[in-house]
Amino acid sequence: MSDVRVLAFEDRIYTRSQVDALSAGLADTLAHRGVQAGQRVAVMSTNRPEFVFAVQAIWRLGASAVLISPSWKSADVGHALEVAGADHAVGDSPVLAGVMPMLSLDEPITPADPAPYEPEPDADAVLVFSSGTTGMPKAVRHTHRSLAAGVRHWRQALGLTAVDRMQIVTPPSHILGLLNMLTVLDAGAWMRLHRRFDIDTMLHAIRDDRITVEMAVAPIALAIASHPELETFDLSSLRYIMWCATPVTASVADEVTQRTGVGWISAYGTSEVPVIACCPRDEARLDTVGRPIPNVRIVSTETGEPVVAGETGEIQVSSESAMAGYLPEEATAGAFSDGWYRTGDIGYLDDGWLRITDRLKEMIKVRGFQVAPVEIESVLHGHPAVADCAVFGVPDANDGEAVVAAVATAEPVSAEELDALIAGKLASYKRPREIVFVPEIPRLPSGKALRRVLKEQYGRTSDQ
Repeated sequence: MSDVRVLAFEDRIYTRSQVDALSAGLADTLAHRGVQAGQRVAVMSTNRPEFVFAVQAIWRLGASAVLISPSWKSADVGHALEVAGADHAVGDSPVLAGVMPMLSLDEPITPADPAPYEPEPDADAVLVFSSGTTGMPKAVRHTHRSLAAGVRHWRQALGLTAVDRMQIVTPPSHILGLLNMLTVLDAGAWMRLHRRFDIDTMLHAIRDDRITVEMAVAPIALAIASHPELETFDLSSLRYIMWCATPVTASVADEVTQRTGVGWISAYGTSEVPVIACCPRDEARLDTVGRPIPNVRIVSTETGEPVVAGETGEIQVSSESAMAGYLPEEATAGAFSDGWYRTGDIGYLDDGWLRITDRLKEMIKVRGFQVAPVEIESVLHGHPAVADCAVFGVPDANDGEAVVAAVATAEPVSAEELDALIAGKLASYKRPREIVFVPEIPRLPSGKALRRVLKEQYGRTSDQ
């Protein structure tokens, strides 16, 4: 088992014993830098084997990994480090290195004896970030117990075994990327990491590596469907393609199936509860998010009481894979109701199938990433020409949702200038697809922006 190949990256191949030895070696280096049990270590890394080694090294020392998006800029990173209370840093990001001392993953790692270790089940394992309604990133705390439960649920949903082969292009800081890596290792399967997404590279890897399970967020699914030479690639090794992070676009999924014969399944989860529902592998209904795990309920948004089957309400879940809470801690209070995690998603159960119809929260979900309108608004308000603004989401065939910014100006300014301002301060997925200029922002007497009114007046479904 220890000599079985489990990880590939470019022309490098690693066995399980090499992964363990390099993780142990990196743990020794971190220990020499002062990392101790109970501390938090920031990890800001691209998709690469050293990310896997770093997370396992941190766990070997009894510390927890604070996963930071490699697309974040210094303001986001600085706030995240403050929220999480990070004590040390490791990664390959010059942004992180500019904020605090960082052990570079580009440095050679000396393998060490991978002595067995047993993490404390209720100790923090990872902190991943999810933007809150305040616009500032919240850290989602997963213990080793909750993360292990999420891995078990995902492995069962995927039907993953030691004979499976998966490639991973999603960011390792996102719960989906992390979950895929951990589940592959748990199953004794094989994975290829890609530094970044490239459709031709991905299709060649399916053919050459005989990939059996393919993950596809909406942009990847669209790239597959629109590839002019898709039929020339041998995709016969695939058992299915998993549509993740956003609702399935049926026309895109159907196009791929018609051209390749490969079917799809879909799943639904959050950073707080990684797996909430999944389509059975032999019975996919892509107009739903699948069949829920045990202990999922629908409650009235008015009374908080469970509703009858078929009635719409907020989706709540009580699961052993649920997060331990948020940082800052005060953000946790409204996240649970009598032990049930409040997803903020609106939906209903249809003969045992879960359907999502809307979101209770005002968050915008772009390619699986949550975007807080107020975060973008705060940047826009920093421009002297902006008198008022409000940000909202509209349905988008490719990304799930697209960001639209409505701006009322005090003096002339171009959309290009405002877009450049946002691009210089926020991650690319937070940039508005469109900036519309409006006479005024409608607000309640309390000052709350009427985003629904703006969406009705200025929003439109994006087909780009």
